[in-house]
Amino acid sequence: MRLSQMLFVTLREDPAEAEIPSHKLLLRAGYIRRIGSGIYAYLPLMWRVLKKVSQIVREEMDATGAQECLLPQLQPADLWRESGRWDTYTQAEGIMFAMTDRQQRELGLGPTHEEVITTIAKDMIRSYRQLPVHLYQIQTKFRDEIRPRFGLMRGREFIMKDGYSFHTNEESLKKTYQDMAQAYSNMLRRSGLQFRAVDADSGAIGGSGSQEFMVLAEAGEDEVLYTEDGQYAANVEKAVSMPADVEPSPFATFEKRETPGTETIDKLCKFLKCSPTQVVKNVLYQAVYDSGITVLVLVSIRGDQDVNQVKLLNELTKLAGNYQAKTVLFLTVPDAEAQRKWAAKSLPLGYMAPDVADDYIAGSKEVNSKFLRLVDRTAVDLTNFVTGSNESGYHVVGANWDQEFPLPATVVGVRTAKKGDRAVHNPEQTLQSARGIEVGHIFQLGTKYSQAMGATYTSEQGEEMPFLMGCYGVGVSRLAQSAVEQSYDKDGIIWPVAIAPYHAIISIPNISDAQQVEVAEKLYAELNKSGIETLLDDRDERAGVKFKDADLIGIPYRIVPGRSLKAGKVEVVERANHQSHEILIDEVNSTLKQWIDAAIK
Repeated sequence: MRLSQMLFVTLREDPAEAEIPSHKLLLRAGYIRRIGSGIYAYLPLMWRVLKKVSQIVREEMDATGAQECLLPQLQPADLWRESGRWDTYTQAEGIMFAMTDRQQRELGLGPTHEEVITTIAKDMIRSYRQLPVHLYQIQTKFRDEIRPRFGLMRGREFIMKDGYSFHTNEESLKKTYQDMAQAYSNMLRRSGLQFRAVDADSGAIGGSGSQEFMVLAEAGEDEVLYTEDGQYAANVEKAVSMPADVEPSPFATFEKRETPGTETIDKLCKFLKCSPTQVVKNVLYQAVYDSGITVLVLVSIRGDQDVNQVKLLNELTKLAGNYQAKTVLFLTVPDAEAQRKWAAKSLPLGYMAPDVADDYIAGSKEVNSKFLRLVDRTAVDLTNFVTGSNESGYHVVGANWDQEFPLPATVVGVRTAKKGDRAVHNPEQTLQSARGIEVGHIFQLGTKYSQAMGATYTSEQGEEMPFLMGCYGVGVSRLAQSAVEQSYDKDGIIWPVAIAPYHAIISIPNISDAQQVEVAEKLYAELNKSGIETLLDDRDERAGVKFKDADLIGIPYRIVPGRSLKAGKVEVVERANHQSHEILIDEVNSTLKQWIDAAIK
């Protein structure tokens, strides 16, 4: 492609809307153009990148025996009601674009396709002889993000590969799950990215085991905790660890003490000269179930630990049946306005005890009249501990479970693991932290959707059995931007060779120089003919402008037919390290081919 004929506009300044380097660079380099909030046009250079990523994904999926298809983006609400996710996606998470057609039928734009694919399997797969089956697609998805940001990282429209498998038994499901783990690793390795596979929470998709594939980058929204021995890695939402040892309590007897201005753990421990490991803090949450019932949740946890809201949400979801519900729509720390809606009297916030009375709640049809009391494992074995007294300005010391306070009946593990914690698999290993961008996620769904939607097959014994399912997603457009976030410098993008829009760019310093033009045209034809995708910058611009643009758009190799032509050579500059080579004109093709082949192996 000749740059003079391409839709190609670069910007010298960072766009005001862009927050992270990759977003700024993709806009500046003319890869994408913002059309609306969270909505971007993929311009010619970007589309080439996306096609290359898609092809790598497609090849790895096909190699496992998965079959490509294309599913509808418009999905009937009735399918989502069957699975029980319509309210979750349109109200709780609120990420589905919902609409009504002219016949007053409710529809959604697909953020994911579990319901559609389960319906297809229900209609078409009758017997165990047809299983296992694995279908996938690559297409546009839609999510109504509250705050679209970071360009293609969190847009309202994006390209994704999603796949779904159907099985008769756990062994078959786990084999496909492992095949996908390997395929996803292959995809990221072939794309030239540094990544880490981590244990993850299944979230609204549901199911049991799940694994995320994180591209390592400083701007990553996710925190990854891992051990140096390579035996453990997990998203912070899922990570487990051993907390610090409990320090001895300085209090031998139970008493109430005045502790003014100690509504935080730090202030309290300084005032009482004690360790936060000997404090039981009581954290209040408000959960709204899809039955319309609001439940006030009191979590007792060790003072030096924090509640992981994802883990807490999972625990509360398990208890949904107690409130005539299937799932939690909202989980928040209730602010003053929220408390006014259900509080019978002012709560002693910052000074609550594990036994804070239920009469603080003005019960109603919508609000459960009792606190749901949970205790984290870190607090269960504490003795002579410090906690609130249910009176502002006062705490109690020397308290014990089942003496001064009843131990809550429901024990949970909801603490947040953090950097520096000891690893569960080997206490000599401590957790390290890195930032990551989630680009892939695989799930063992089990029978979550097949049971809810009545999707069954006839087993070898003649029984009607629900399908065991797996789900596997890769963010194609997200992966492309994450490559930029991982690899750039002050001059612009540094694309991995495998997914760069072009392998090489020939920058003619002076288009008035007949020899430069002749050599450039000759190389342009030869390189493209041999399969080396090459741009020709034949614009009537200064050499400096061309070189800056070549660096900005990140093409791996820049060829300059300049001063070295006198010696029968051209300059070839590697974008990754700015290393310059003078290469004989007749050897450029073979040299580049060798470099490219080595880079994409």
